[in-house]
Amino acid sequence: MKAEVVFHIDSDEEKKLLMTLNNIENLLKEIPAKDTSIYVVANGTSVKLLKKENAAEYIDRMKKLSDIGVKFLLCNNSLRKQNIKPDELLEFCEIVPAGVVELIRLQKEGCAYIKP
Repeated sequence: MKAEVVFHIDSDEEKKLLMTLNNIENLLKEIPAKDTSIYVVANGTSVKLLKKENAAEYIDRMKKLSDIGVKFLLCNNSLRKQNIKPDELLEFCEIVPAGVVELIRLQKEGCAYIKP
């Protein structure tokens, strides 16, 4: 079985990000990373959670996921609204112009949508 999945977080509640990481790790226990395309799209206030200074507790987990192909995509509109500069973010995060548009694009390409 192959899996294409987009996880959507839009709140700066740490428990939402942690639930997302747990969901991804559980998915990868069932389906090998080589058979998945996994994206995390962060918009709204959730982009604060991906700042270097705020991610100390879970950076290792996120880095391991990134190393096996999980993409962490952050909304540029939200970054601007929260006054967050790209150099403040974890190095493996990618910036997309608009999180909502990215969600639409990924779902149109066949990704299942999951909102923990």
